[in-house]
Amino acid sequence: MPPHSYISNTRKPLSLKPFLRSPGASIYKLLLPSPLRAGRCLLPFLAFWALLSISQLHPSLPISCSPHFHHVRLNWRPRRGPVDEFWKWAQSEVPQLVPCTNYSEPHRHASNSGKYMLVVVSGGLNQQRNQIIDAVVVARILEAVLVVPAFQVNQVWGDDSEFGDIFDVEHFKKTLKDDVVVVSSLPATHIRKRRVRAPLIPFDADEDWIRSNYSSKLDRDTVLLLRAFDSRLAKHLSVDLQKLRCKVAFEALRFKPWIESLANSFVERMEEEGPFLALHLRLEKDVWVRTGCHSGLGIEADLTIDRIRSSKPHLLTSRSKLSAQERSQAGLCPLNANEISRLLKGLGASRNIRIYWAGGEPFGGVKSLQPLKSQFPNLFNKWDLAKPRELDGITDKPSIMAALDYIVCLRSRVFLASHGGNMARSLHGHRTFIGSGKNIKPKKKLLVQLLLNGSLTDAEMMNRIQHIHRESPDLSSVMKNQSKIDVIAFPTPYCMCSRGRSSNVSASN
Repeated sequence: MPPHSYISNTRKPLSLKPFLRSPGASIYKLLLPSPLRAGRCLLPFLAFWALLSISQLHPSLPISCSPHFHHVRLNWRPRRGPVDEFWKWAQSEVPQLVPCTNYSEPHRHASNSGKYMLVVVSGGLNQQRNQIIDAVVVARILEAVLVVPAFQVNQVWGDDSEFGDIFDVEHFKKTLKDDVVVVSSLPATHIRKRRVRAPLIPFDADEDWIRSNYSSKLDRDTVLLLRAFDSRLAKHLSVDLQKLRCKVAFEALRFKPWIESLANSFVERMEEEGPFLALHLRLEKDVWVRTGCHSGLGIEADLTIDRIRSSKPHLLTSRSKLSAQERSQAGLCPLNANEISRLLKGLGASRNIRIYWAGGEPFGGVKSLQPLKSQFPNLFNKWDLAKPRELDGITDKPSIMAALDYIVCLRSRVFLASHGGNMARSLHGHRTFIGSGKNIKPKKKLLVQLLLNGSLTDAEMMNRIQHIHRESPDLSSVMKNQSKIDVIAFPTPYCMCSRGRSSNVSASN
């Protein structure tokens, strides 16, 4: 970690403290020329007028939004100067939708059967989120009391954080009180009860499978124990359960207040000169190994990745017969810093755009970011934004560090991920749900083909990049295959409605 923050040295707001250290110094002497000091009594009125003007820049949110989202700025307006074409596009493309998570009448009240369910979740932060969401849904299907999920120690990162270290437990329980009864721990009457380990959930398990395989194992004399069920629950469930998924993901799972506060301070520092773009970079060594792709850093780097992959073939995720080049041309690889840079330029981003990049240490270190940094110098991450000692005590807590990235990306005006994954899909859906701004999903296959076309002029390249990325998704085409809709990434069909439509529409199966 650098001893001093780049942004704290070069970007912090002007401070008047150094000028006030001399005897008799006054802020009025700094603000007013000598002949006007008699008019210093006008300053309070000027300050009040300025605050009143600023308040008009923050229109109120639609009443259907959850109270704890009221600090999200849905309609950004520039603090100074004109808005360039990139930001105009980002604002105009945001769908005019609001959360709409009302349940059907039979679903509106939680049932406390007095039967308890324990869940153990594993993986990184966003894998844990997915499993918590599914755990709540399973508890609802079984009408079970859910004990706050236990976190398995992350074998890769050694993170021993618990649910209560990352998420606001009381908010979680309160938000879900009408859906599922959640308790912090087993009551004394059940501590010694026999644990019944549930059979492994198969992929694409639906409500009927859960009931037929788990109901008989859930009774008052035992405690049902579930583990290892990441992303196994079917994507297509009843409308009420889809809405419950959204409620858990976007309302109940709120980070601890101190984590939110620290992340929001990073957001404020990024917004000192206006809106910013958040970029989730997937450039870590293990990402290149798992995807079967090359980083674009040269032959030596490619050989290093190939050697690791050959020694650990089980890490390769899919399509093992494809070469690295074939994977890239098929749009299966993360975009590297050079490709991201060309994409942003093609979309019209100016050189002075402020970019927050989230992610782990890139393979190749600083060198791997140079193509992006050279074109967009205002590139920051949490290490750059943090003041001295602000990250002390959490640098060995990857889940908390990931939570900081998540919140900053959530609050950005534009979000772009260089590759898919749990964090990208969660942020895409969460940002859509709260209306925080534009999501850009790179059309990687088409983009790579364009970048390989050496006959295009810069103007032609920009025109084509903009064309393939400025087409709005067709909701009707998505709804044709409802069984594949992932409401965490795409909450629109089930969990949102237009601003003109009442949010009190009953759900139906």
